[in-house]
Amino acid sequence: MYETKNPQLTPELYQYVLDHNPPLGPAQRNLVETTHRALPDAAGLQTAQEQGPLLSFLVTLTGARQIVEVGTFTGFSTLSMALALPEDGRIIACDVSEEWTAVGRRAWAEAGVADRIDLRIAPALETLRALPEDRWLDLAFLDADKGGYVDYWEELVPRLRPGGLLIADNTLFHGEVTDPAAGGGAAAIRAFNAHVDADDRVDHVLLTVADGLTLARRR
Repeated sequence: MYETKNPQLTPELYQYVLDHNPPLGPAQRNLVETTHRALPDAAGLQTAQEQGPLLSFLVTLTGARQIVEVGTFTGFSTLSMALALPEDGRIIACDVSEEWTAVGRRAWAEAGVADRIDLRIAPALETLRALPEDRWLDLAFLDADKGGYVDYWEELVPRLRPGGLLIADNTLFHGEVTDPAAGGGAAAIRAFNAHVDADDRVDHVLLTVADGLTLARRR
């Protein structure tokens, strides 16, 4: 058995990480605080703060112009990616909640990037299946209902251009993926991770970022 090199993530070390990442902009900071204040029972659905700069970095690194996001919540991840897009870049953001995404809409407008975000309120599979089928997609971010991950993956991967990037969040599911008795979301993520492992259309890595982050590059 190999031992992890990951240090224990204490509150002090986590703050150190945040302090040494690119700082959140005013609209991002306000959105984080508004989400926790207005939706305290659901705020855990928000993408981790350190993932905001990472998503921005990956958009810049890949030169992405066309992005699809599955699972928007209050739009922190959406905002982080939109801020890194060129002016002609676009994000199709998929969600089913008018209430939660209304919080995001205000933040996107505050940051001046609302014109880069095409929010579609509908079941995500309906939205994805209506998208063009040719390989046009530069980047996709998947952070929605875990039971739908395999289906979303199967709609997104064929639409990725060669070299396009798919990012899937929560792929360690609070550490429960190692428990064969754990059902629900943990079982769904175990099935998703196995599905990704078996997919020869992509190269992929699973990282211990936040609650687990899978990066998959279309071959």
